Amino acid sequence: MKKIVIILLILASNFSHAQEVHKSFDAGEWFRFRIHYGIFTASYATLEVKAETLNSKPVYHVVGTGKSSGVLSLFFKVEDYYETYIDRNKVSPYRFIRKINEGGHTKDIEINFDHTKNEAFVFDKKYNTKKTFHTKSNIQDMMSSFYYLRNNIDITSLKKGDEKYVNMFFDNENYKFKLKFLGRETIKTKMGKIKCLKFRPYVQAERVFKEEESLTVWISDDDNRMPVKIKADILVGSIQADLDAFKGLKHPFKIVVD
Repeated sequence: MKKIVIILLILASNFSHAQEVHKSFDAGEWFRFRIHYGIFTASYATLEVKAETLNSKPVYHVVGTGKSSGVLSLFFKVEDYYETYIDRNKVSPYRFIRKINEGGHTKDIEINFDHTKNEAFVFDKKYNTKKTFHTKSNIQDMMSSFYYLRNNIDITSLKKGDEKYVNMFFDNENYKFKLKFLGRETIKTKMGKIKCLKFRPYVQAERVFKEEESLTVWISDDDNRMPVKIKADILVGSIQADLDAFKGLKHPFKIVVD
């Protein structure tokens, strides 16, 4: 279940060729999301950005965590942990870590990227295997995609029906991610009414999602481009994630005043 939320969060953006660097986020940013079926809270997910170094290179270290709560944890235990280390200037990934336990389905993977050779070195710690894969140019991982795309969004040129693409390396393969802009909408949240950009991320229909068009994502229509609401049709029903708390935004937070 946490896998759903993390995937949704990283897809919640649009791609353009803006020149300004890091206009949407910075170190210190933190989000918490409430995941629920109707009125029943299933779990919480967090995303945090830290300023660190990796192999003497200045990076943004992004950590995403999630854990099932309440009655759900008694029947379906979820403990997910994601990390990405991204270049502070290019917003490209150096290292990606995915360690999950979703109802007994486990993964423990570390991926290191060589952008000069267009290669990804995948270390599967669960099976103690190491493999090298060729990657597409300008490749992103699951988490870095969110920050890379979010940082390069240009809302002035967005038109309803626009479709954008980005190269993503997911598990052991290259994946062409597609995103469709559905328009603008003002939605009610616990923080107040927020103007949002509405997107349809296309995902792979598999053991989690019902079909390719199972997701809808609302992003704040301001300089922060933060995910506000996520709705997904999954194999066992419909699930929703709502922004529950935040801090460390780079830009002022705006609500609609009636």
